[in-house]
Amino acid sequence: MDPNTFPTKGNLILAKNSLALSRQGFDLMDRKRNILIREMMNLIEEARGIQSQIDQTFREAYAALQKANVEIGINTVQTISYTVPIEDSIRIKTRSIMGTEIPLVEAEPDGDSPTYAFYNTKESLDAARVAFEKVKALTIKLSMVENSAYRLATNIKKTQKRANALKNITIPHYEQLTKDISNALEEKEREEFTRLKVIKRMHLNN
Repeated sequence: MDPNTFPTKGNLILAKNSLALSRQGFDLMDRKRNILIREMMNLIEEARGIQSQIDQTFREAYAALQKANVEIGINTVQTISYTVPIEDSIRIKTRSIMGTEIPLVEAEPDGDSPTYAFYNTKESLDAARVAFEKVKALTIKLSMVENSAYRLATNIKKTQKRANALKNITIPHYEQLTKDISNALEEKEREEFTRLKVIKRMHLNN
């Protein structure tokens, strides 16, 4: 048997303190969950907006690319595509929201100068290049937002489980323990009071 469940005043104080801490913990978990949910909903809304931008920009980029293929030839466009450098400037940092580490993705902006000469290309190729660079920047941003939302959702589940455990298990346990110890101590005091009365009556009779 757990010695902390014995009906003593010390254990009653411990049970009350544990109950107060459990309630405080539940309030903190509940507040944390609400903050995380609000952050996640904002990110989901932001992701929808970015995805819409990507879809529109992709359509513009492919339309411009198709026009460039017609105007200067598919083979020429393909040859020029080989001059585009591989993206290696992406850096990932992190920041914390209520203990949740979410990514901060950074990439160096592309230079304004294309990797091809203007004299043998058309404006459609420039439009395609600009559109695809925009798509790349938006895709990087979308990956950061979606990953952040996923991590927040994972932490929300963990926080909810802890809050539920406090609400449904820990708090009721200490409420019942406090009640049981209080009742036992009251019964003990009544027995002691009755015993003292009997002793006093016996002394008076003698």
